[in-house]
Amino acid sequence: MTATTDGSSGAVDPRAASASNPTTESTIAADDVLAAARRAAERSVEHLLGRQDEQGWWKGDLATNVTMDAEDLLLRQFLGIQDPATVQAAGRFIRGEQLGDGTWATFHGGPGDLSATIEAYVALRLAGDRPDEPHMARAAGWVREQGGIAASRVFTRIWLALFGWWKWDDLPELPPELMFFPKWVPLNIYDFGCWARQTIVPLTVVSAKRPVRPAPFALDELHTDPGEPNPPRRPAPAASWDGVFQRLDRALHVYHRFAPRRLRRIAMNAAARWIIERQENDGCWGGIQPPAVYSVIALHLLGYDLDHPVMRAGLESLDRFAVWREDGARMIEACQSPVWDTCLATIALADAGVGADHPALVKAADWMLGEEITRPGDWSVRRPQLAPGGWAFEFHNDNYPDIDDTAEVVLALRRVRHPDRARIEAAIERGVRWNVGMQSRNGAWGAFDADNTSAFPNRLPFCDFGEVIDPPSADVTGHVVEMLAIEGHSAHPATRRGIEWLLTEQDAAGGWFGRWGVNYVYGTGSVVPALVAAGLSASHPSIRRAVGWLESVQNDDGGWGEDLRSYSEDKWIGHGASTASQTAWALLALLAADRRDTVAVSRGVAWLTDTQQADGSWDEPYFTGTGFPWDFSINYHLYRQVFPLTALGRYVHGDPFAGRTAVREGA
Repeated sequence: MTATTDGSSGAVDPRAASASNPTTESTIAADDVLAAARRAAERSVEHLLGRQDEQGWWKGDLATNVTMDAEDLLLRQFLGIQDPATVQAAGRFIRGEQLGDGTWATFHGGPGDLSATIEAYVALRLAGDRPDEPHMARAAGWVREQGGIAASRVFTRIWLALFGWWKWDDLPELPPELMFFPKWVPLNIYDFGCWARQTIVPLTVVSAKRPVRPAPFALDELHTDPGEPNPPRRPAPAASWDGVFQRLDRALHVYHRFAPRRLRRIAMNAAARWIIERQENDGCWGGIQPPAVYSVIALHLLGYDLDHPVMRAGLESLDRFAVWREDGARMIEACQSPVWDTCLATIALADAGVGADHPALVKAADWMLGEEITRPGDWSVRRPQLAPGGWAFEFHNDNYPDIDDTAEVVLALRRVRHPDRARIEAAIERGVRWNVGMQSRNGAWGAFDADNTSAFPNRLPFCDFGEVIDPPSADVTGHVVEMLAIEGHSAHPATRRGIEWLLTEQDAAGGWFGRWGVNYVYGTGSVVPALVAAGLSASHPSIRRAVGWLESVQNDDGGWGEDLRSYSEDKWIGHGASTASQTAWALLALLAADRRDTVAVSRGVAWLTDTQQADGSWDEPYFTGTGFPWDFSINYHLYRQVFPLTALGRYVHGDPFAGRTAVREGA
């Protein structure tokens, strides 16, 4: 029995499918595996080169869930800018994502999600679907069984409150006076992660204004008791932190009724200035869809008409998140990932043997150099003396470069033989300096900010969905440590502190938690190559434990997979249907740990070569990217191409940077 799921919430218990694979040294059919790997890598190189944009970048679709599409329709309804073609196309996509039980999941093969199902249902009502149609009746019945609208998350109920389907009084309060909190005061806006900060600032305006647009229909069918649609919430124990913040929220509701008008007006204007100052050149905010949606609503409530340049640019940017499919359906991306995809594609092609001066790699390097961010952003609130020099994830996001992208871009640029060597070296030097300067006090790295670890934001009743802070993670720290090692900084104090933190964070079983990818397979695939690059030998106890764990969770088909439920249920850790990206992550760790000539690696490589499609690509319906662990999952459509090619390339050609650092025991 393989350790896979059947695509439903009632999947086979992964513990019943534990692998029992041999892991002893073996050269059986090694020549055949190597030859197949060479052929697969050649096909993959051809496929990936064919997907490069003429400007030099790569970008795969970024699929999440239908809440993006539903909220896009709700925004258009709120602003009065619906058009039939968009509504029809969005409705077609949302209907196509509905499961057989009437629900909508947040990832492929996952269980129905209450808030996603409510938002999708409402969007289809806006698209003209009748509540008595079978697919709608199934959805409504399931919603009622789960507790109805009252049991949904805060953000869903905010959207419903905009149309009078929920009472503003029954939502947590978020006052715009937060803008006045200095950075040393708990719950100031810089205590939140950048994605949460960009969402919360505009929502303080929405919370203060409490707008209601006339609802085009009622939603009685989504309440367990239409006569009492807003039932009281169960109070938390008074002595708990949740109880403290519930009492604070009640006090803020009282304050809402008596807030001095002049003070509130000044606070909302401060929020508006903050929002406008952070609008990117393409009209978006932070390169991600949710903050852009809420920023447009907030500015509209403050009197900015739809023809104002800020609003017009914002709305135009939202249209660029739309992916139109051949069947006429319209999917909304939560974000776009060209910098991330381009640096990973560059690494993959170089490691697969494409010449360092190949025109495609030089063109990619040129594009990445043009995307370098050389001005301060919100990160400089915590690091005011640090010179800029990083890269963001998206096309336009100068306010929020991220540490992970910067590390991987440096690794990509280092692989390219560019004619302007001085320009490459200067950019790498700035990126290295910025990454080192963004190290947190504990020796590790978060994604966007340093020391973004306050415990208070997660306690707010408002924050019942996803991560709202940006603490250091093993995967980001691993990438930075790998980059620093390859740049010759293995002995740098920052690198040593990063290694020490990683060693303390290793799970007892041998893996590392994956914050931005699913999950322990991703974390382990990120950390092991970094530790080896920084000087730990394959015989180091931590490396041995990691190798042992990876080999123990290999599926019977030779691949690796890990279900998203591993974030909420330990039994899923390291278990799930084999995927191309997760198999590649495991192989990258094993290859770095000098396990190339083992049965486990041979079987993993064979799985990749056997599942490759005729055009050199791989198919991967499963979500292996993470926005918020469990709450928000991502299918990066290019992951299934770049990571398998990197793994095959290193299997065939070896790690291009192996041996550049001295091997040491027992760091």
